[in-house]
Amino acid sequence: MDQPAPVLDPRATDALIASRRTCLRMDADLAVDPTVIGELCRLATHAPNHHRTEPWRFAVFTGDGRRTLGDLLAGELVRVGEAPERVAKTRVKYLRAPAMVLVGSAAGPDEVTTEENRDAVAAAVQNLLLGATSRGLASFWSSVAAPRSPALLELCGFEPGTVVIAAVYLGHPTATCPPPGRSGPRVRWIG
Repeated sequence: MDQPAPVLDPRATDALIASRRTCLRMDADLAVDPTVIGELCRLATHAPNHHRTEPWRFAVFTGDGRRTLGDLLAGELVRVGEAPERVAKTRVKYLRAPAMVLVGSAAGPDEVTTEENRDAVAAAVQNLLLGATSRGLASFWSSVAAPRSPALLELCGFEPGTVVIAAVYLGHPTATCPPPGRSGPRVRWIG
């Protein structure tokens, strides 16, 4: 039997959500504890998931692995004729953080399930980001240039048909980032 969810101070939860910032101001040389990264990936898997397909896939790149990632994605850009400036930027951009977490969404048996899986994985990424914020880490959710590349999926250990929906930069902050402007929700009440 499941234990009842703990009752948390809603002000603390609200503050955590509102304080989460996209921030690349991090120390690229100060490693993030691998145990913490594992905890963040575990937290991610508590996202809502229709039919419990557990579609999330994680690959963590640290050290020289970040360079391998950049080289592979730069090669994919060369293959499709991308501008040399973009290729050069891609080759080194993953070195800006000590840890890169690529998050993939596994394909489902049909189009609807594949879309639901992607929604679940996006929610999982938000869990990961909130967990990082609560641990005092800086984080940045980005995309990758070739999210369906067979070579990228092989490097990550993801099965064919997976799409990489997030490249999460994780590190120890070197500065604070200002909160983004928000216009507020658009809510229509019916009833």
